[in-house]
Amino acid sequence: MPLLGGKANKFKVDPPKIRIERVVVERPTPPKPKPKHRSRCSVTAASSSSTSPVAARPSPKPLASRISSKSPHPPSSDETRRLARKRKAGSVTSRPSPASDRVTFDKDSDNEDDGWMRLDNPKRQRTGLADGRYVDPNRKLRNTRAFEGRTRDLHFIHAVEVASLEAKCVPVMGAQKEDVAIELQYPSLQPREKFELVWGKDKIDAVEASIQIVRHVAETYLTEEEAEPFTNQNSGLIRRLEKASNRNIQDLAGFKAALHEYNETLLGLIDDGVVEKNLDNMHDLPRALVAFILDQVYDRTVAPKVELLSKYENGTDYVYGELLHPVISKILVEQMSMTSDQVFVDLGSGVGNVCLQAALEIGCESWGCEMMENACNLAEAQAKEFGARCMLWGIKPGKVHLERGDFRKNAVIHEALKRADVVLVNNKAFTSQLNDDLVRMFLDLKSGCKIVSLRSFVADFKSNHNINDVGSTILDVEECAYPQGYVSWTNAGGPYFISTRK
Repeated sequence: MPLLGGKANKFKVDPPKIRIERVVVERPTPPKPKPKHRSRCSVTAASSSSTSPVAARPSPKPLASRISSKSPHPPSSDETRRLARKRKAGSVTSRPSPASDRVTFDKDSDNEDDGWMRLDNPKRQRTGLADGRYVDPNRKLRNTRAFEGRTRDLHFIHAVEVASLEAKCVPVMGAQKEDVAIELQYPSLQPREKFELVWGKDKIDAVEASIQIVRHVAETYLTEEEAEPFTNQNSGLIRRLEKASNRNIQDLAGFKAALHEYNETLLGLIDDGVVEKNLDNMHDLPRALVAFILDQVYDRTVAPKVELLSKYENGTDYVYGELLHPVISKILVEQMSMTSDQVFVDLGSGVGNVCLQAALEIGCESWGCEMMENACNLAEAQAKEFGARCMLWGIKPGKVHLERGDFRKNAVIHEALKRADVVLVNNKAFTSQLNDDLVRMFLDLKSGCKIVSLRSFVADFKSNHNINDVGSTILDVEECAYPQGYVSWTNAGGPYFISTRK
């Protein structure tokens, strides 16, 4: 999905694979054996007190005023026909748990073609064989409330509130003004999302988004047999949508007819209990779906106001930068092996991207703390939209807690740190004083807790000098590397550090 409709999606092409380069820490005395630590986590990261004031996302024009009652959207068609079918859950064959198909991932493997970053490989994602990740058998994905009936107080930002005729966008596919309204069913009993078939620079692309949603539903929520009407290469709904939207064809009637059939077919599968059964047999989500949901949230909350994040001061603790989805997945999910019963803390959490990713991809308890007002406001908007989006997709994420203020003085964050299994600190641009203060905070961490940072907390940790500082006393450090294109402030690659509390 293009991030804001007008730009090519960063997940369309295979990004470079991360190769972990381990550096042996030399010390005067032999290092203690690494404590065994199992974890599992992941999310697109905005570590607000982090680095460079340049955000990775394009800065769109200010969001137009909310859509008035003149919107061309008719009332949702299933409002009057909710649950017309009887549930036939007993007749559905459930999918075996993907956990049974997982293979162990060797982090030191030299295999360059393991495909861990292939976000566009549906078959490998469906079986769970692509990522080589540990699958948490205790992770419960289904949000029971999402399937109990329509939640009347569920409020989310419809795509039409961001990209519409009223927002000065233009119709596509030869549509007239009265023909641009469409609605899309998500894999739950929640309301359909309203779109308009329009185009605008840096806006949500309704045509591409529609095809992506149908594909994610078919590839994640259904077995191959159940997904056949969607994925058949000749007559499937995805093929029909792609063909109708082809620039040389522009078949508006065919596109809308295929969407209508998708909505009705999916609602029938939901009413029959198929989606619920399949979710109950799953324990993790494909990375492509995680990234798509997080981008949906970001595009409706942060992107229209992203220029607010550029108002930071270089050379101070008040700077902003983002760690992007893939590198966070690689570090927290594959290296840390985080699980849903663990605790993740992001110190300097910016707009909350990493916290949301950890809660969605891992299902863990996720904490963040940010002191910059603009970032905090956008983080709160994201958290609200995130909860609603997860409900639409029928998914139960981990609990998210976003705190405001200086994390050095926040008592709630200090208590969360005592229980933390993984701590992220995007401290690339932090002052020396702030980094020193962080090391003293780490005295309260439990043994074995992992700290992921962009600068080492141990001075000259590669040298043989007998450094008598607090960091070297309480932390064991290893250096790793991320490739180019994985942070917002530069296209170059760079180092990151994993410190283990002794």
